[in-house]
Amino acid sequence: MKNNKPFIGITMGDPAGSGPELAIKAIKRLKKDIEYNAKLLLIGDFKVFKKALEIVGFDNLKLIKINHPKDFIDDVDTINIIDLDNVDISKLIYGKPSFIGGKAAYESIIKAVEYAMGNFIHAIVTMPISKESLNMAGYNYPGHTEILADLTKTKDVRMMLIAKNLKVVHVTTHVSLKKAIELIKKDRIFKTIEITNSYLKNYFDIIKPKIAIAGLNPHASESGLFGDEEEKEIIPAIKEANEKGINVLGPFPSDSVFYRAYNNEFDAVIAMYHDQGHIPIKMIGFMEGVNITLGLPIIRTSPDHGTVWGKAGKGIADESATLNAIKIAIKLAIKKIKAI
Repeated sequence: MKNNKPFIGITMGDPAGSGPELAIKAIKRLKKDIEYNAKLLLIGDFKVFKKALEIVGFDNLKLIKINHPKDFIDDVDTINIIDLDNVDISKLIYGKPSFIGGKAAYESIIKAVEYAMGNFIHAIVTMPISKESLNMAGYNYPGHTEILADLTKTKDVRMMLIAKNLKVVHVTTHVSLKKAIELIKKDRIFKTIEITNSYLKNYFDIIKPKIAIAGLNPHASESGLFGDEEEKEIIPAIKEANEKGINVLGPFPSDSVFYRAYNNEFDAVIAMYHDQGHIPIKMIGFMEGVNITLGLPIIRTSPDHGTVWGKAGKGIADESATLNAIKIAIKLAIKKIKAI
């Protein structure tokens, strides 16, 4: 599909969470901003979105059902919805994980990926899901990243988090700390560097990315005093990347490298494990952070926060991260369109 306006599919997320409300609130804000003009399409249960619209109180917006992205009606006061009709709203309890929520959220992701892989949409934005709901519905995934890798049959994917001017990519994510340490191997680190460098060049227009590597151990092991992973696995990966022309430096102590990157010394930081990378991102932008899945054949962004159970059904959750995720998806999609 070739169109000057990028086509963005937004999944419902867990219907018992704040996702449907956040999506509608973000879309309303975005529709007022000509700079980020795009075709925005919701994918999920129409009844859930209708209830969300009532909750946030946007009487001037109209929801319509369409059967396919090609049926999109481009109107500033209209939100198009692919209705999967898969939620019994009478049984939906806001703020609670459930079989219903997990099944509906997963089916929304499947449909979005189907459209993206078929080039009917240029990018997808995924609203938050509940891992507990997913597992209750029989889908044993630790998160979106793994689902998307499976659905697109992609072997190597990485999580990039963005908040303000800080970009962080993870070598490992949803595993125990013990397992993460076991996974810190040269090949995995090098692949993370390679994927990060490619994405920064191709989608963020950084000609020669400057990438920092966070050490695994305190003080990046202090020359072997506090561990040997730096010497055995991390430094060899950095050397291989340098030999291939990638500008990567480190390993640096993780207690300072994120501060340095935040102050524009590096274009991105590669973190060794989940919390090492998530903490600095959430510290500077808890309700602003965006998640991008690198390595997929499709573009995918997401607000970095969870389902916001405590505010679900109340219309008061902050849509900033969702708005940022859509804006980034649009920018990346424009790059994709120009490359076609």
